[in-house]
Amino acid sequence: MRWQRGRAWGIRGRRSAFRRLLAFAAALVAAAQPASAQTAGPLPPEHVVLIALLVGTVGFALAATIVLIRARARSEAENRALRLELADRKAAADRAEALADAEDQRLVAWPKPGAPPVMIGRLAARTAPQDRAAFLAFGTWLAPESAAALDDAVARLRERGESFGLTLETAEGLHVEASGRTVFGRPAVRFRDLAGDRRALAALEARHARMTREVAALRALFEALPHPAWLRDTTGGLEWVNPAYARAVDAADPAEALARGLDFLDSAARRSVAEAGPPVFARRIQAVAAGRRGAFDLVHVALPSGSAGLAVDMSAAETAESQLRRLAAFQARTLDLLTTAVAVFGPDRRLSSSNAAFRDLFGLDAVFLSSHPEENAVLERMRAARKLPEQADFRSWRDDLLKAWESLDAREDLWHLPDGRTLRVIANPHPDGGLTWVYENVTAQLELESRYKSLAWVQGETLNHLAEGVAVFGPDGRLRLHNPIFAEIWALDAAVLKVRPHVAEIVRACRALHDAPEVWDGVMRRIAGFAEARATDAGRIERADGRVIDYATVPLPEGQTLVTFVDVTASVQVERALIERNDALEAGARMKNAFLRHVNFELRSPLTTIIGFAQMLADRGVGPLTDKQSEYLGYISTSSAALLAIVNDILDLATVEAGAIVLDYAETDPARVVGAVTEGLADRIRARGLTLDLDVAEGIGRFLADEKRLRQIVYNLVANAIEFSEEGGRIAVATRRRDGLVEFVVSDEGCGMPADLVATAFERFESRSLGAGRGGAGLGLSIVKSFVELHGGTVAIASEVGRGTTVTVRLPPAPIATAEAAE
Repeated sequence: MRWQRGRAWGIRGRRSAFRRLLAFAAALVAAAQPASAQTAGPLPPEHVVLIALLVGTVGFALAATIVLIRARARSEAENRALRLELADRKAAADRAEALADAEDQRLVAWPKPGAPPVMIGRLAARTAPQDRAAFLAFGTWLAPESAAALDDAVARLRERGESFGLTLETAEGLHVEASGRTVFGRPAVRFRDLAGDRRALAALEARHARMTREVAALRALFEALPHPAWLRDTTGGLEWVNPAYARAVDAADPAEALARGLDFLDSAARRSVAEAGPPVFARRIQAVAAGRRGAFDLVHVALPSGSAGLAVDMSAAETAESQLRRLAAFQARTLDLLTTAVAVFGPDRRLSSSNAAFRDLFGLDAVFLSSHPEENAVLERMRAARKLPEQADFRSWRDDLLKAWESLDAREDLWHLPDGRTLRVIANPHPDGGLTWVYENVTAQLELESRYKSLAWVQGETLNHLAEGVAVFGPDGRLRLHNPIFAEIWALDAAVLKVRPHVAEIVRACRALHDAPEVWDGVMRRIAGFAEARATDAGRIERADGRVIDYATVPLPEGQTLVTFVDVTASVQVERALIERNDALEAGARMKNAFLRHVNFELRSPLTTIIGFAQMLADRGVGPLTDKQSEYLGYISTSSAALLAIVNDILDLATVEAGAIVLDYAETDPARVVGAVTEGLADRIRARGLTLDLDVAEGIGRFLADEKRLRQIVYNLVANAIEFSEEGGRIAVATRRRDGLVEFVVSDEGCGMPADLVATAFERFESRSLGAGRGGAGLGLSIVKSFVELHGGTVAIASEVGRGTTVTVRLPPAPIATAEAAE
């Protein structure tokens, strides 16, 4: 054996070393002897010391060698004994492991705290995993209750040394016995498969424990139920009742109910149970519980050991069902009043209910709908009536439509029907599997939306192209809407305006161009103030850069405010120029009128003197005149009279312009006015060889007018007609009533007037020499227009070159508000 061979080699080595030591000592002695022999005298002291040391060393070495040899011999004997003991123990362990493997068991021991466990043996593969780590994970192969119990027992064994014995159930339903105890102070657990009677006993114990738990759970459940429950024996006597039973029969507790034998069922209910026979009776009955009669769903089960019963109070359910039926009827009536079509389909995809709007919308027969048709049949009817959107592939469209049954969320779609209507269709799934279809006619709504969008677009475009700046602020004072002109007027950044700034920020930016606190404070109060009475405000801003801005704030609904800014710089400048020009014109007119009045006064006096003396010279009583003198005197009289007429006309116009003239209204005869005028002009008519046609309507009557001014009107018109008529021509003067007005018409057959002269005929001093006579001063028609308008009438001219002229004057029969005379 190897250990014996090693031991022999050790002994031989030690002997060889000892022999070498003796030889070395002998050599030293031999070396010392010749030296001493040669000297033949006493040894030197150093030789004596050397020899003594040598002898001592050799002696010590011999003693140590002897001791070492003996100790080594004892150690080798002990090693041989230990090896023999280890071999015996290993053999015993092998025999124990073989024995454990032979009996389908596994030992788990923990040699010391914190050390991994030692495992011996194995269980059947169908019972527990063979892998070490998988076996120790008890929860992976044991039932949860068994794993928890084993973990708790092992923990107590390792911590406190408490022994245990458990029957464990695996996840596969098999059983294992586990026993734990301390062995030589170390915890150990043995797991054994159960076989034969032990296995059957363990299964029975597990089944018994499970049934005990189930019975306890059921008893606890029935104890907690609010419904009466009971057990009877074979004779019909009560064995057990729950607290709800005791309350139903007015007992203090279940014990009192059992002691008194109080029965929950009356005789009629018991008779119904007996007549129904075993094994199960389930029916709704009427019973009295706690002094109140109600409906109960009774379940009575016949058992070999007696019977069991449970009565569920359905009074509240019956009330709820009744209310639900009434609610359903009310909802049906409400749905019929809706204009929105509604159809409800049950889980079987058959129509359960619909409203009148659904029938009317799709033209479906009430009898057909009352037969609860399938949804496909309803769709076919709607398709035949052309009440569905036209589709190239109807089958695919229908299949896609019916996918709403597979969705958990509501589905919405738009149907465009052939008749032009648009329906908003909503499919809303029910929790119980049904489906509700809602069909809303949104044709008008879509049209309104389209019109609204178009209107909004038009308004936006209009707003963007307005010449005035517009800004709308919300009730929170933030900008809601604006146009580009608003930003341009106040030089505001478009990017800043896009973020809807507050009015305070905009005011700060605007003050850079016009810092007027009183203006901007007022604007801010009207936009962001809390005043209940919101009023419109307006004002004008004259900026330092010369621009003039008119602004206005207008309150809008819902607390909004509109602010507008208009750049009126150009119009203000024009207005100021016009005002200045008007002032100048008014001053010139005043000067002109003063001049005319002065000139008329200065002219009238000498003219009156000239006319007076001319008339006096023409009187034969003064003295005879030669023919030549008489001719010259006639020229003087005629020219003076004409000049006096012009002066009078100028004075009349000045009086009209000054507003100093007052009409003297009186009953006036139109025929007499026309006759007087034509008679005064008869000499001139004859001198020109003209023919005068008078046409005064019969019964024209009288009307209110200033006769003097009316004569001037007619006189000027006839005088103009004479002036512009050719010799031998014809003049017509007519007067009549037309459309409630008094009408004077003077026409001639003269040369007529071109269109540009007609447009300016009523202006002052507008005169052109067109006829046979020379042109006048150009005041006649201007006076006519002024006097006609003072009467509240109108005057019109119709003229054509070479055809003559017609002037028509229309006057009201009674005075009205005096119109301002035309300039």
